[in-house]
Amino acid sequence: MLQTADAVQAVREGQSLTAVLARCPQELRPGTQALSFHVLRLLGGAQAARAQLAPKTPPPKVDSLLTVALALLWPVATPPYGDHTVVDQAVSAARKRAPASAGFVNAVLRRFLREREAVVQAAQRELQGEFNHPPWWIERLRQDWPDQWQAVLRANNEHPPMSLRVNVRNGDAPAYVQRLAATGIAARVLGALAPQAVVLERAVPVTALPGFAEGEVSVQDAAAQLAAPLVVQAWQDLGPLAAGARVLDACAAPGGKTAHLLELADLELQALDTDPQRLVRVQENLDRLRQRASLKAADARDTAAWWDGRLFDAILLDAPCSASGIVRRHPDVRWLRRPGDIAQLAAIQAELLEALWPTLKPGGRLVYATCSVFKAEGQDQVDAFLQRHSDASPVQVQGFTGHLLPLADNGPQAGAGVSVVDGFFYALLVKN
Repeated sequence: MLQTADAVQAVREGQSLTAVLARCPQELRPGTQALSFHVLRLLGGAQAARAQLAPKTPPPKVDSLLTVALALLWPVATPPYGDHTVVDQAVSAARKRAPASAGFVNAVLRRFLREREAVVQAAQRELQGEFNHPPWWIERLRQDWPDQWQAVLRANNEHPPMSLRVNVRNGDAPAYVQRLAATGIAARVLGALAPQAVVLERAVPVTALPGFAEGEVSVQDAAAQLAAPLVVQAWQDLGPLAAGARVLDACAAPGGKTAHLLELADLELQALDTDPQRLVRVQENLDRLRQRASLKAADARDTAAWWDGRLFDAILLDAPCSASGIVRRHPDVRWLRRPGDIAQLAAIQAELLEALWPTLKPGGRLVYATCSVFKAEGQDQVDAFLQRHSDASPVQVQGFTGHLLPLADNGPQAGAGVSVVDGFFYALLVKN
């Protein structure tokens, strides 16, 4: 509980949960991550409840501990712990962290249990308390998706399914599902949307996956598995990429899409990323899958620093974005982003498109992707690019291009009311 309180406070102060968990003692990391995810999905309501029960904000260390305990006591279908356990552990944690506040913590939590229904109802009268997202985020979603915004917000608080990508060079999805069943892991084939995708009934460690170490399977969300086929396969009047085609993966880390491209076709692949450390992860992925690509640490916008002047047959631009489509996998994202971030990210995306377009051959294709549900980072961005470039034509591919929302009716379901896919945007552009 202390580690979780520290993690939640760090996120409130603008630190990534991934970075915080990396500093957590290894034996406490899995439990801290699970509890932090739970709390961050309920943070709006828990903060509103704390403000009701203790209107004078306590010191940060006590406030974060109280907020964590309130989130763990929040009425949900399957509470992680019993009420008595949460209160007992919160008071014990307070005695270690701020001994003078232990009685205060005890009193607040016991009052919450007595008045829980009324406190929760009051907290949920505020949009942030009801949907557990910042008000500016809720308003932007409401403007972009007037009919779906509430469903998207609720979907963001679901537990995402674990999806796998079977390496097409080693086997197919139906055969792999049978291998999983033989080891006691229940799974199913996703189907036409992503034919190599397998969805697990419940998450397991990668070490439990048969053939993982040998590169036979990778962990990748089903929506992310749409990128590589868009780049290499035939669509409408576009033929498939020829063997040996020169391809750029412009923002490659952590390398899932890079590897998928090489699984689908024999390519001369150049992978870029601004962070050398993140490229190490890409190389590890490629090594496990026994694939090869040329990796370079560079800002894709600075073509003079990395481009040799040879035009590319295809480009995958998986651009930096708000990550608003993958909030259920990264519940800290909504609390880390600020309203001004979207315009700043959209400006970077536009700069990347402008810098990379001249490196593409006439007749070549560029796939623009973001894991965002905000139109400023998706359709609006592409529409503006098309206005600026008369030599660019969009190719519409049913089920692939456009905004993909993380909703159960926007593709196959992982279970009752849970979408298989994260929120993504894809555009396929051809150079005339």
